[in-house]
Amino acid sequence: MSAPLRISRLAAALLLVLVLSCGCSGESGTIRLTLATFGEFGYRELVETFERENPGITVVTRVTDFDSHHKALATALGTGRGAPDVVAIEEQYLPSMRQAADKFVDLSTFGADKLRSRWAEWKWAGGLAGDRVIGLGTDMGGLAMCYRRDLFAAAGLPTDREAVARLWPTWRAFAGVAEQFAASAPDGVHFTDSAANVFQSMVSQLDHNYFATDGSYVAGRNERLKQAFTLAGLLGARGHTAKVQPFTQEWSTAIRSGKVATVSCPSWMLALIRNAAGPHGEGRWDIATVPGGTGNRGGSYLAIPAQTKHARQAYRLAEWLTAPEQQRRSFLTTGLLPSCPEVYRDPAIRSRRDEYFSNAPVGKIYAAAADKLRPTFRGVDDAKVRPRFDAALGRIEEGTLGVPEAFREAVEQGREALEGG
Repeated sequence: MSAPLRISRLAAALLLVLVLSCGCSGESGTIRLTLATFGEFGYRELVETFERENPGITVVTRVTDFDSHHKALATALGTGRGAPDVVAIEEQYLPSMRQAADKFVDLSTFGADKLRSRWAEWKWAGGLAGDRVIGLGTDMGGLAMCYRRDLFAAAGLPTDREAVARLWPTWRAFAGVAEQFAASAPDGVHFTDSAANVFQSMVSQLDHNYFATDGSYVAGRNERLKQAFTLAGLLGARGHTAKVQPFTQEWSTAIRSGKVATVSCPSWMLALIRNAAGPHGEGRWDIATVPGGTGNRGGSYLAIPAQTKHARQAYRLAEWLTAPEQQRRSFLTTGLLPSCPEVYRDPAIRSRRDEYFSNAPVGKIYAAAADKLRPTFRGVDDAKVRPRFDAALGRIEEGTLGVPEAFREAVEQGREALEGG
């Protein structure tokens, strides 16, 4: 064997050792991170910026629907494999995730606890599990009511957003407007999308829902919860809903085809409506204040499953995406309400308008109310119970159950879900 051949083979062997020992994935010298979210977080352009500023890190985004996303995360945590490096968790799933805090990286090991002043105090507290930091806050779920100006005009209702807001100071008044709308609405058009969407928006204004602060299941004894369920159920029973749920293809089709006149819209819903309605919806949609004035519905956190092989780099990504400047950019591009006070108190943010939604003052509607937002208390098993109430409201819409029977069934099925583990 010639010397050059021996040197060539030795060099190849050394190169193979270096590749195998570097612990990298993807292209040589590149760390590959998976970022899993649901819905529209506005991260596409942000990720491109992050990659430019962090050479050697490639971020692969994975976006699925709400339920599939959280079920996949639960499965990955349970089996110990398949979890992304950075994952978004919606607030209703946080209580159960806190019970599995050891499945997540304690972000305080990278200094997250020194950044707590970035967030509203209650938002920061939501990402804690005892003395561990398991999540960094992304957005808040400030609440408003989106409506179709053209459909309101066709039904003989006011179209100016201030006048529209005066129509429904309460949810009971909102139900009254539904009756007025139905009397003159175009054929095939429904006042709102679903009883469940209205119900969950009403519940977001309560101090607690299915569970008391001691963790006990009190859905059957919570009169305000029952009242919310009854009002939403009657909207469905009287045919005022299109029977379509957000995050479904059916919902997107109904929005695109102009079959829905109002959608209870947390700030993150704006992107969903815009994507579903498309260019045809621009200038037809507008935004008014929600019955009851305000509320906090939704909002998420970024967490790092302990399965990651690149915890430090994953933290760099999560910390960067939730930093004030990136939250500002997300609000300007998608309408996601920042959870950083320095951002939502910024006059430039509060004066922001959205051309798609008839130049609605989204900063005034969402950001100006941010200091008043407080989360509804959620029990550890909130995610087990909530779907039972939504499903019961669906059966009212389909005409298979009356409102009182549906509430009793939801309470009982919620109890069975808890007992089933």
